[in-house]
Amino acid sequence: MSGPLSGVRVVELGGIGPAPFAAMMMSDLGAEVVRIDRPLGGDLGEHQRHELDLLLRGRRSIALDLKARRGQETVLRLLDRADVLLDPFRPGVAERLGIGPGPVLERNPRLIYGRMTGWGQTGPLATAAGHDINYVALAGPLAAIGRRDTPPPPVLNLVGDFGGGGMVMVVGVLAALLERARSNRGQVIDAAMVDGTAALFASIVGFMNMGVWNGNREDNFLDGGAPYYDSYATADGRYITIGSIEPQFYALLLDRLGLDPGEWPQDDRSRWPALRVRLTEIFASATRDHWVEVFEGTDVCFAPVLTVDEAMAHPHLKARGTYVTEFGMRQPAPVPRFDRTPGSIQSPPCSPGEHTRTALADWGFAEREIAELIEAGVAVDRPRVTSA
Repeated sequence: MSGPLSGVRVVELGGIGPAPFAAMMMSDLGAEVVRIDRPLGGDLGEHQRHELDLLLRGRRSIALDLKARRGQETVLRLLDRADVLLDPFRPGVAERLGIGPGPVLERNPRLIYGRMTGWGQTGPLATAAGHDINYVALAGPLAAIGRRDTPPPPVLNLVGDFGGGGMVMVVGVLAALLERARSNRGQVIDAAMVDGTAALFASIVGFMNMGVWNGNREDNFLDGGAPYYDSYATADGRYITIGSIEPQFYALLLDRLGLDPGEWPQDDRSRWPALRVRLTEIFASATRDHWVEVFEGTDVCFAPVLTVDEAMAHPHLKARGTYVTEFGMRQPAPVPRFDRTPGSIQSPPCSPGEHTRTALADWGFAEREIAELIEAGVAVDRPRVTSA
């Protein structure tokens, strides 16, 4: 294993979304991650094909029945050797399973116990179910996203799950590991997607405080209100994006389009509707590739809207290796980049129970103990699932 987290051992309790994303990030950075899956598999039914789920890349899977006493004891022994635990359960679930912070940190006071939830460990909604769209809605950003006369749209699950959830958890774990180097003590991290989403919203809340952002959707300079920061359709049914916020970039946009800056002052909001109509007409008059030739690489702040396949073939992303094909699958490369200790994709996505025997053995369990756990049905050793 390579990467700046080489030597760090992580136990991930099986879940979906932000906790697996955090585990993927830490594995890509060199950590050894073992995932504890349920014996019967995952939570998403037909939506989850583990062998193709990129969030499960780079670690090994042990299938354990956490409701069984011996399953709980097995997890506790794994945590004795771990640096980090990722707990994706609702508040109180780990405690009911006997693997809450109390008994775990008593056995291993240096453990970083990361708790990943939607609503947080405290508050009236703490034990309620939810998903990304709910956290983004309650925290405020969703009210500011989308077109004026339509309901706010789903924004995939990038904001709450991965930006405000998994990425915030990674930051928390790294900070806790750094602090542990001074104190020699672990601690519990309460990473709530609703909190992380609010943190991501800081700049917009700041604009509101300054009085330069109002509460109306599609009426501000970053929400589709300004015609110089938006996406436009092209003649071939594709799309481009323009982000000419700074005055010099806006001036270059007008120059490339042959528009008179005297007729289209950037800060005259009364002219924004007419400028949007004009830009819509201009961009619809030629293909996306034509506008790539006109704008790409300039300070207009331009990019075509690409599919994943197109993005992988784009010269810039190809040069950087932003997407790679490894283990027969296209996937994003590890981030960020390190010059001395580069990260890597350690292995393909794991299937539940695929590594039960080998991982338990590597973490200190005797062959006899492993055989007894499997014979008792507490652990399941399952061959790797492969796609047809």
